[in-house]
Amino acid sequence: MAAIENVISQAIINKFSGKLQAGLNLDAALVGAGPSALVAAKYLADAGIKCAIFERKLAPGGGTWGGGMLFNEAVVQQDALPILEDFGIPYSEIEGNPGYYTLDSVAMASGLIFGCLKAGAVIFNSMSVEDLVFKNGQVGGLVINWTPVERLGMHVDPLTVLAKAVIDGTGHPSEIMRMATEKAGIKLDTPDGKIQGERPMWVDQGEAQTVDNTKEYFPGLYACGMSANNTGGGYRMGPIFGGMLMSGKKVAELVKSSLK
Repeated sequence: MAAIENVISQAIINKFSGKLQAGLNLDAALVGAGPSALVAAKYLADAGIKCAIFERKLAPGGGTWGGGMLFNEAVVQQDALPILEDFGIPYSEIEGNPGYYTLDSVAMASGLIFGCLKAGAVIFNSMSVEDLVFKNGQVGGLVINWTPVERLGMHVDPLTVLAKAVIDGTGHPSEIMRMATEKAGIKLDTPDGKIQGERPMWVDQGEAQTVDNTKEYFPGLYACGMSANNTGGGYRMGPIFGGMLMSGKKVAELVKSSLK
């Protein structure tokens, strides 16, 4: 019988290697494990679509954990409640303001992560996307490396992930859209083919525009959440998350329809 130290190490290496190998060829690759991407991945996995999220940080969840200014409560509106119920995340109505609800932001972050994984999606944390696979005029996947390699500026070659659909869930910077426009010369489905940039805060407009701007911007290339808002030029909405959740569900529906 092997020493327990080796049993532990071998089990981790074997299990992760299998997970990574399976993740090198996907139906949908999502970048950034914020709330919209976590929702999207759950609904994609529920539909039998092979998907994985690549998250730069150690902890998935994006800006969800901190609520508003580190008060770990968040707000959603009525239209997003079915999504919270699908994930089993509790909420309570704001007294005197029907149609708006509070929820514990830690419960939301952890619930979204667990619901995504339970559905069969995979999350690769501490992995950064440093480039796109772009062949024959089409987005075909991601170029990935370990975040510590990126942060330390080490000269280590990356690996590639092939995917039929790439979803930018990187938040305010719209990193994947920026790579697409600056490196591949892609013209996005925007008025001038470029990232429009996020506008100042206007909560109700920002909520609606987050969903409206969630779409396919180039064949096989989608944006959701704040990345969609930045790409499409929508208003910022602050610590209200209903639009983010609905954006994730919308992009999953778009990708499902495209892949079918």
